[in-house]
Amino acid sequence: MKQQFLALSIILILTSSCLSSDNKTPVELPEDPKATWQIVQNIDVNEINNDLVDGKMTIDVGIYFPSNFDSNFEKVTLDKMMTSFLAAKEIYAPTDVQLKLLWVKTGEVNPKYFSIESNKVPTVPRTEYANMYVHSKRHPSIPTERTLNAFDHIIEPDESNSRTIYLVVLQEVFYPFLAVSEGRNWMTKAVRTGGMSFPTYSFVNTLPERFRGVMTITNLSRTDRLRSTIAHEIGHKAMNVSHEYMDTDPENEIFAEGGLMLYGAGEEIPSGEAGRWHLERLHLSPFIYRLNSEGVKIWNEDYLEGGHYYDPIYGDKVRHFNSKPPIKEDW
Repeated sequence: MKQQFLALSIILILTSSCLSSDNKTPVELPEDPKATWQIVQNIDVNEINNDLVDGKMTIDVGIYFPSNFDSNFEKVTLDKMMTSFLAAKEIYAPTDVQLKLLWVKTGEVNPKYFSIESNKVPTVPRTEYANMYVHSKRHPSIPTERTLNAFDHIIEPDESNSRTIYLVVLQEVFYPFLAVSEGRNWMTKAVRTGGMSFPTYSFVNTLPERFRGVMTITNLSRTDRLRSTIAHEIGHKAMNVSHEYMDTDPENEIFAEGGLMLYGAGEEIPSGEAGRWHLERLHLSPFIYRLNSEGVKIWNEDYLEGGHYYDPIYGDKVRHFNSKPPIKEDW
């Protein structure tokens, strides 16, 4: 009996020692290698930028296109990306904002990042007490670990990371959100996105600053997507508004024929209070700069409170609207 007790004691001591050692010296996982990028030589960036005017409001854009996608992925090609980017330049021309293409790069990306979830499933639903923008300020979207790792793997460090828009082509990006089901219950839904802007009105300060300009493009296969997807997603980023237009308050999805920020054929970027200040908010975007006479970039004022919709940089160029009850008022 004593021998059994002694043997058990030794086992417990050894087990405790192993656990203590593990706690003191955790196993370190190997660092994820960064993607290696090369300039796409057959795209003439200078020719694309030959219409740029010094001193005019400008947004810098870089394009990352992985070279090792699954063979049956055809929803986005380099040709489609360039067609959509040129359409975006055309759509923004009437606003006096010009899009400057910095480069188009290709290279192998870790396939585990071909598909990502944009954000964690929200834990607090939006109810009738606060509109979408107020709710997002209080409960911002939180990027998933996979998303952050993917961006770290793909985006090259640069002093202007937080001021540059990066169009990153991926195969799938899923956007999870909460929706009403069966009266006053809530359920998780996930949209398979064609473009995802990771806007600051939604993520506020939960995205590291150097990833603030990242957007993903996953589907340009339809004619309407080809024409407006990049322009629409830049709108989320640069105007810092959701899907809204004139008297149409923002929602996750709104299919209607209106301005650029609805799902439809519209391309208008309206101004004034009636236009929900879209043009004015665009002109105030921290992603905009002007070149001075010495060729130095003079940037717009940066966000003061993480870039929520009501960030002080926008002054009175905001809308204060009531939230519509998502469930029956007599619940």
